[in-house]
Amino acid sequence: MPTALRWLGQHLRKRWRAHALNLLMLLGVFAGTHWWQTRNLPSGPLPALPLELASGERLSLEQWRSRHPGQATALYVWAQWCPICRVQEPTITGLQQDHPVLTVAMQSGQTAQVARLLQERRLPWTTAVDPDGNIAGALGVHAVPTILVMDAEGNVTGSSVGYTSAWGMRLRLWWANW
Repeated sequence: MPTALRWLGQHLRKRWRAHALNLLMLLGVFAGTHWWQTRNLPSGPLPALPLELASGERLSLEQWRSRHPGQATALYVWAQWCPICRVQEPTITGLQQDHPVLTVAMQSGQTAQVARLLQERRLPWTTAVDPDGNIAGALGVHAVPTILVMDAEGNVTGSSVGYTSAWGMRLRLWWANW
């Protein structure tokens, strides 16, 4: 019996090592993909971009950020034609209940169209309108959805391209506040 148990223990250790190696390779693929997708996104302070909100208000990104002193903020770039962005809508709505989030409607129409879209989808978001993609381009955003997380000083501390889970967004904001 001890020989059988010894064999079983050795067998399980070998299988565990194989699974651990597979897990490390998978994590490496995810990390490499994330790095590749976010390589053009900014770090540090964002440019002082002029914004027109769907409400018609005009202000700069810095003015919007100054409304949330001492807080980490998120900038979420999306498009009305993006199916992944549509899936993310409840996540962003929930996130903006606890954290300052400015969304940017990239290539989704003019101000009135974006305001109507927000109303139709019942999205209570503060949204900058970017009909030509100029704001997104100035931020280095080439794909949607993209989220940029800024610390209290306005420096980008985290970013993600593509689907991001609610806990992933909240973790980035927590880290930026820390």
